[in-house]
Amino acid sequence: MIDDGVACEGYQSDITRTIVFGRPTQRQIDVWEIEKRAQAAAFKAIEIGATCESVEAAARKVIVDAGFGPAYKVPGLPHRTGHGIGLDGHGWTNFVKGNKMPIQPGMCFSDEPMLAVPGEFGIRLEDDVYVGEEGPRFFTKPSLAIDRPFAD
Repeated sequence: MIDDGVACEGYQSDITRTIVFGRPTQRQIDVWEIEKRAQAAAFKAIEIGATCESVEAAARKVIVDAGFGPAYKVPGLPHRTGHGIGLDGHGWTNFVKGNKMPIQPGMCFSDEPMLAVPGEFGIRLEDDVYVGEEGPRFFTKPSLAIDRPFAD
């Protein structure tokens, strides 16, 4: 797992990719695909006026429906689905259960559910999102596959 970012004119970015050195096992591919679906579900749930907790719930549902969790238990998604980003690398708001803050145009945050399987491995895919008047946009292209961490 590589978690990094850059600073540009005082603003921060945050990106995470999970890859395998060598050939991934079928189990790694399968769990990576669950993580990918969770990230996509979170993105799809981002709507102006939706709550931060509804975005978290969308990602967590994918992971729980795949047999992990529930809630913040491992194996599963042990932390927030995302966090605010801008002048701080980890800013307010957090995408967690109970956060009823509505999503508004101009917000920037990470979309980064995680799937941790203790004793085996963990997978996190993280991309930053900007919410415009027309809805959400990724700043970066999400990973395509476990062996293609950066989109073409």
